[in-house]
Amino acid sequence: MLSDSEKHLRIIGTQINYYFICKTKLWLFSRHIQMEQESDLVSLGKLLHSKSYGDEKEYTIDNLISVDFIKKKDYLELHEVKKSSKMEKAHEYQLLYYMYYLKHKKGIEKIKGIINYPKMRKKIAIDLNKSKENELKDIIEDIGNVINGDTPEPERTKICRKCAYFEFCWV
Repeated sequence: MLSDSEKHLRIIGTQINYYFICKTKLWLFSRHIQMEQESDLVSLGKLLHSKSYGDEKEYTIDNLISVDFIKKKDYLELHEVKKSSKMEKAHEYQLLYYMYYLKHKKGIEKIKGIINYPKMRKKIAIDLNKSKENELKDIIEDIGNVINGDTPEPERTKICRKCAYFEFCWV
């Protein structure tokens, strides 16, 4: 049987990201209804990553978190590459979750996070502190409530038109 802390660490980074973007998308994705592979925007993001950081290796850890690239210094520096900062909060918490996971699951204490927006030539440093860890615990618990509940009613926002799940929700 999994402990509470083990259950908290069975969430993947994409679920953390989708939690901030759309609960319906989170629910669908968590039930393996995945439509991103058909999205031109997702393909564009992958192309941007490979053109900007092609020499960097992506790391998938425990089939749960996929870090775009890592730099090893006297600490571990995790990098996430994103197309634009429109969903900055989702990006921030996805990276915070990676840091949280590595700290609690792998015992790595010295971690820094960087969100890279190569198109905007912008980098944002992310720090995991006790307050963010407590927020993450609440978010992870709420993600469990969302994915174990009924399908959340879609809420139409300005980003829906560009979402890979648009037709599922609105057509």
